[in-house]
Amino acid sequence: MNPKLKDDSVNLLFDAVLTLKTVEECYAFFEDLCTVHEIKSMAQRMSVAQMLDKKHLYNDISKETGASTATISRVKRSLAYGSDGYALALERMKNK
Repeated sequence: MNPKLKDDSVNLLFDAVLTLKTVEECYAFFEDLCTVHEIKSMAQRMSVAQMLDKKHLYNDISKETGASTATISRVKRSLAYGSDGYALALERMKNK
């Protein structure tokens, strides 16, 4: 975990996210919290992570998601060297 990120306001945000129980609740919360562009960007990165996890090629990922190669590279770097957040979420989604 990045120590520069951790503070009371971020804890408040994450505590709020952890109270959400349904996709509909997530839509309502994130629509209030974020712009449409921010939500779409996060969703795109999650799609990229899922496709990278399934060993798709950059070209295929870019075509399907509209993500730039820079975005795909950033997500790949996070998958390889990040805090394992993507990996944790992807694994839990597979087991759902």
